[in-house]
Amino acid sequence: MNKNKELSVPCWDMGYQGPILEPDLGEGLIDTALWLSLVETSLKGEISFDPCCAYYLWFIMDFCDGGDMNAYLLSRKPSRKTNTSFMLQLGSALAFLHRNQIIHRDLKPDNILISQACTPTGLSEPILKVADFGLSKVCSTSGLNPEEPASVNKCFLSTACGTDFYMAPEAWEGQYTAKADIFALGVIIWAMVERITFVDVETQKELLGSYVQQGSEIVPLGEALLENPKMELLIPARKKSMNSHMKQLIREMLSANPQERPDAFELELRLVRIACRELDWDT
Repeated sequence: MNKNKELSVPCWDMGYQGPILEPDLGEGLIDTALWLSLVETSLKGEISFDPCCAYYLWFIMDFCDGGDMNAYLLSRKPSRKTNTSFMLQLGSALAFLHRNQIIHRDLKPDNILISQACTPTGLSEPILKVADFGLSKVCSTSGLNPEEPASVNKCFLSTACGTDFYMAPEAWEGQYTAKADIFALGVIIWAMVERITFVDVETQKELLGSYVQQGSEIVPLGEALLENPKMELLIPARKKSMNSHMKQLIREMLSANPQERPDAFELELRLVRIACRELDWDT
């Protein structure tokens, strides 16, 4: 498996059009208002600093012609080969991020884009690109001891953020580590394998995501596990023939206790082993 191809969407170049910014006020002082305006430009696409001037900031990035993971998978028939490929790529991508001390904090199918690559045989192969790092965090210290080397599994974050249906229980409380990314990926993989979907209330779009049914309402897994950490998840929810190793791994990824979840490096290795069993590859 090529571990360098299924990472994040790269930024190849960037451009700026508008009056020259001169943020240095001398004596080491910086006019932060200009830079904040430029950041706002990058978020909105265009902003006028005064009635006569417009500023533009743009990025040149990969074109992901396969759309996002939701659109790609839900427009096709279920495929064990595709599921296995996606699991391996996601495991590799998350291990890469955590190895570089990056916690994504908003993993979800909408933020996983698909590009097409040609294999040596001329066939088209979907390649995953993890995108949208707007909420991501780079860990510079362990969090508990500033003198320790950075470790994403010891870097505690306190800002509750993410998307409801993919947030870990501890993320709802606002005290979590990189293990929250493992939980989010567990939600994604479970939903992908069993094609579990829900309809987003605001957009009315069908989305991949696992949840807990409470009466007529569906509740995000993390929220339900926060209320009842001892709740046993029904895995598999539909397919009775799910590989026992896959079932156990998903259970561990979705554990209410983050300490019981595998880290990204163990996860990557276990997904490879499961793929070998599923596809009967030589290990």
